[in-house]
Amino acid sequence: MRLLLALAQPAKLDNLERLMKSISDCARAQGFDQRRISEIELATEEALVNIFKYSYPEKPGEVEIICKAEANRFIIEIIDSGIRFDVTSWPDPDITADRDERKIGGLGVFLIKKMVDEVRYRRENNRNILDLVIKKEEEK
Repeated sequence: MRLLLALAQPAKLDNLERLMKSISDCARAQGFDQRRISEIELATEEALVNIFKYSYPEKPGEVEIICKAEANRFIIEIIDSGIRFDVTSWPDPDITADRDERKIGGLGVFLIKKMVDEVRYRRENNRNILDLVIKKEEEK
């Protein structure tokens, strides 16, 4: 496994652009085309904005981004020490229901799951660790 990026920033919307650019640059360096980079950006932005908005309700916190290359996979690890939140256990919304009948929330998590090939979550040392795994084309 090759480390491509390790970056920690305060978990604030002010840092979103910097974090997104770093992740996009890593994805581009791994040979992904612009369409796939846009999907990676959407998934990552949804995850980060959720952390910025909900993970630290009582005090400010940090978010850490680690990008790794492993065989034919690009892995974005998003780490925070906020409230436990396992996106993999969040149910998909009923997108077939009428708009007025749909429950509020959950669409961002649904997008994350649809934009990347695999989503993994674990809680270690009071930290949320979310892995977004993107396979390179030859492995799909």
